[in-house]
Amino acid sequence: MENYIALPAGADWTPLSGGRTNKIWKVDAPGKALVVKLFSGYDRNPLFPNDGASEAKVLRALDGTGIAPSLVGTVETSLGFCIVYEHVAGHSWRTGAAKVASVLTQLHSMSVRPDLRTILSGSDAIQAKTETILSGCSDPKAARIFAMKPSMIVAPLSDGCLIHGDVVPNNVIVSNEGLRLIDWQCPSIGDPCEDIAVFLSPAMQSLYGGAGLSSVEYRDFLGAYKNRKVSERYNQLAPWFHWRMAAYCLWKAERGAADYADAMLLELAALEQS
Repeated sequence: MENYIALPAGADWTPLSGGRTNKIWKVDAPGKALVVKLFSGYDRNPLFPNDGASEAKVLRALDGTGIAPSLVGTVETSLGFCIVYEHVAGHSWRTGAAKVASVLTQLHSMSVRPDLRTILSGSDAIQAKTETILSGCSDPKAARIFAMKPSMIVAPLSDGCLIHGDVVPNNVIVSNEGLRLIDWQCPSIGDPCEDIAVFLSPAMQSLYGGAGLSSVEYRDFLGAYKNRKVSERYNQLAPWFHWRMAAYCLWKAERGAADYADAMLLELAALEQS
């Protein structure tokens, strides 16, 4: 139902933590648990857009696949756009990188292609995006990051697939039925390496998981990702992704997200190692 959703009368509304952009509640009633997500509006974030309509499209497209929550409906309210979906019981992912690789392999191999934005791929596209991000930074560190630009040229893909766009630890739920991906507000049709890069990012692991991946977990993930061409492509693009993420962390830190300053240093260290 697009304009009206009947939530259970007398339900308990509990604010959920974890997200930094939107307001989210768990709605508990006898025999039913739902999530209500109120969007703060389309975010001008250069890397992670906040698009509620796109999240709804993806949840519809993935209904029955077991990868994402089941959509109940969407509704426009006086406070903003909301989506309602079935609550996934479980906890945020913290260990077992190989299992995340298996879920992403499944997602990236699907033929599902909802009507979403398409993002450009390859080193030239990543360079252009990173330079745009750095152009919005005034901190002198921007010049240091710019000077660390990788040199390897990686061609764009001829065709992309559905990607989540924000596969951080808190967006992977460990349930009794397996792993589920939540918070689909940044989806697109693009390079599957984008999802791999976000999950393996030391900045994102630190900010949303509490600690970076160990070298063993890193290897376990790439070993468990079943499309060897994609994992080999990621290895080629890894320096570019670390470069872009370092720029993004600086951009966030300049806008008041103080914890991104330390996260930037993690990405720069990974860039130097790669």
